[in-house]
Parts: sequence; structure tokens; C-alpha cells
Amino acid sequence: MYILTVGLNHRTAPVEVREKLTFPDNNLEESLAQLKGKKHIRGCTVLSTCNRTEVYAAVTDVDTGLAGIKQFLSDASSLSLNEIRDYLYVHTLYDAVRHIFRVASGLDSMVLGETQVLGQVREAYETCRDYGATNPIINTLFQQAITVGKRVRTETKIDQNAVSISYAAVELAKQSFKDLKGKTVMIVGAGKMSQLTAKHLVYHGVDSVIVTNRSYDKAVCFAGEFGGTAVRFENMFKYMENVDIVISSTAASDYVITAEKMAKVAVNLTHPIFLMDIAVPRDIEPAVGEMENVELTDIDGLKHVVDANLAEREIKAQEAENIIEEEIGSFFKWLSSLFVVPTIKSLRDKADAIKENELARAFNRLTPLSEREQKVIGSLANSIVNQLLHDPIVNLKEYATTHQGHLYAEILQNLFNLEVEGQKKKEEVGQKPVGIHSHKK
Repeated sequence: MYILTVGLNHRTAPVEVREKLTFPDNNLEESLAQLKGKKHIRGCTVLSTCNRTEVYAAVTDVDTGLAGIKQFLSDASSLSLNEIRDYLYVHTLYDAVRHIFRVASGLDSMVLGETQVLGQVREAYETCRDYGATNPIINTLFQQAITVGKRVRTETKIDQNAVSISYAAVELAKQSFKDLKGKTVMIVGAGKMSQLTAKHLVYHGVDSVIVTNRSYDKAVCFAGEFGGTAVRFENMFKYMENVDIVISSTAASDYVITAEKMAKVAVNLTHPIFLMDIAVPRDIEPAVGEMENVELTDIDGLKHVVDANLAEREIKAQEAENIIEEEIGSFFKWLSSLFVVPTIKSLRDKADAIKENELARAFNRLTPLSEREQKVIGSLANSIVNQLLHDPIVNLKEYATTHQGHLYAEILQNLFNLEVEGQKKKEEVGQKPVGIHSHKK
């Protein structure tokens, strides 16, 4: 059996294509039934996020399985095979296993080392498993991928270096104040960057959020998300001397926080205040940073933090790749054992059956033989069979420790026309159809 991955992501397909190839929960069970119904597909999982859609499948024939998966994706997206072909990537066997391990570890994400994808991999697997779409090989593949993702996160700590502007702002605030618990932040502007920064700050302990925006209604709505307070834009400086952190991100073309207005705030400050200007053009006049008790950083300062942290993540990513290679070896040893042990048993059984049959025929043709003569001939036959099988079996056991071990097992099965217990029967009768299981979440 072979493992295949077919998919597209943020690097291979634009958003207008990715949004056509999604699998909402309300029709996922039906989609999985259609996919597993394709010829030679024995188990499958669909991983669908905003940045990727991928099919992982265990198949008995690579070409037929691949054609079926591509047709499935074409039908699901309402795009022809020609239209979708250029956006798809295909991984088989060793590369397919490496790919899901890298995905689960955050190494194939838009943001290197992000850990949200690990939860998405786990949820996708559990959903497909509960719908009855997976098989033992897919189960083990995804269970180990989840383990790999956890191991990478724990051993490399790749996710602990901020690589977004909003999160870098929080990191600088933590360095400035050591502890954000009990601190008050004022958010100037209600755009997406402001919302992300506020979310990170609250998560890391900020107790009070004040929001100001030219549109007071937007400020009220934004503040409500965090149980905060909205103030009118023209009144922001009245509140500023009581806050610890100011995050400014507006679309204004001129300075929103000028040195003249901030000077009136600074004279009344009894504690340090940290201002972060993440707007382009800048919201805060540079001279503000020269005032007593006032610390100011702008987008360039934050970008420096991001660049340094990204470089650190790239170092950690190499450590993660080493872990992944180790885990790939472990997975293929397991996969190969599924084929090698039953294949060796089947080969011996077939050889013994031929030997016993031929011995019986020979004894019937010969004049009555003594017990000793029968034992000598039988021993000769055993010796011939054992010597013929010795090298193939020894070599197959050695190949079982490589990532191509299962391929050698399948070749041997085909060469000797072996019926391996548990495999022939399954392929002849098929497996229980998808769609009869309840979805447990």
C-alpha cells in the first residue's frame, strides 16, 4: 500500500482558487464518502484550512489513486483538471510522510513555526476518523504527525520568537515592563493591526483596554470585544497620563500624537509610558520619544525584532528538520513491518506447500522406501528450500529498516504471486463504506 498527498497551499495557488477548494463541515462526510469510493483508495484524510487544502490517502495503486484524487479535487472546486493541475503538488511515499510531518510542525506554514496548524491537523484527522474514512495506515501516519508536531514545539521552542508586528509589539512591552499584569493599554485606531495587538496584550495579562478612534461607534464596538472603554478621539490625551502602553495604528496622513500635545501629558506622568507607533505613515511625532518617562518605538524598531526572531526561527527549523527525519525513519520501520513479516510467512508457507506436494508425488512414484530413506529425501528437500529462501528473507528483513522496505515486500509478493493474509481478502471484498458512522466531536 502506498501513501499519497495531493494538495495546494498559499504558495502554489492564489486565494481565489483556494477559496473554491474548501470542505465545510456540513458536507464533509459526503465528500469523504466520494473520495474513499474512488478505486484503490483504502483510507483518506482531508486537511482544509484558509491556507491549504490537502488530501492524504493510502492507496493500492499509485497512478489510479492519484487520478481519482485529482478528479475528486476537480469536482469539489468546480474547476477542470486542466484549470487546477498547475496549482497542485503531489508527494508520494517518503515525501508524503515528510510533508505531513513538516505541516504539523509549522515548517510549511505562511508564518514559519506557527503552532495553530497542529490543532488543525489533529481536528482534521479526528473528524475523518470518526466519519470512517481512515484506515490503520492513515491513523498511524496522523497520530505520529501530531506527536512530531508536539515534539518539535517542545524541544526547539520554535514558536517562542515573535515574527509578526503585532506580536513583536507585545514582546517589546513585556521587555519594558517585565510583567503586563495590572497594566492599562490605550489603542489608537480600530484597524486589524490594532485588534491583533490588543488581543495579544490581553492574552499576556493586560487588565484594562481603552480604545479611541475617529469613528466613536467603531471604538465602542472594538472596546466591547475586550470589556474595555471607548473614548472620543478628541479626548484621548485626557486619559493618556493614566495608561502604561499606547499602541497607535491609524490611516492618518499627519501625526496623530504630536510633541506639543504629548508634552502636556508628560509633565503629569508619575510612571513610565511606552508608545508603539505601528502605522505607516507614522502616527507619533519622533520628538515624543525624547521626553522624560516616555519610551517610543516605531514600525522599523518592531521590524528589527521580527527579523531577528525570524532568523532564530530558521535556526530552530533546522533542528526541527532533524527531528522529522528521525521520526520518518521510525514510521517507515513500522510501515515496512506491516508487509515484511506477513510476506515472509506467506513465502515460507508457499514453499513448504510446494515441497510437501512434490515429496508426496515423488514417494508415490518410487518403490516402497524405508523410513530412513524418506527422511533423507525430506531433509534434502528442506535444505534446498531453506537455501533458496535464505538470501531473499535476510535481504528483505534488512530492507525493512529503510523507507522503501514495503516496496521490496510488494515486489516479492508480485514475483511469487503470494496471497498475504489480511491483504488479499481486504482488497477483494473492500472495506465498510463511509457515511454510516456518527460524527463525534
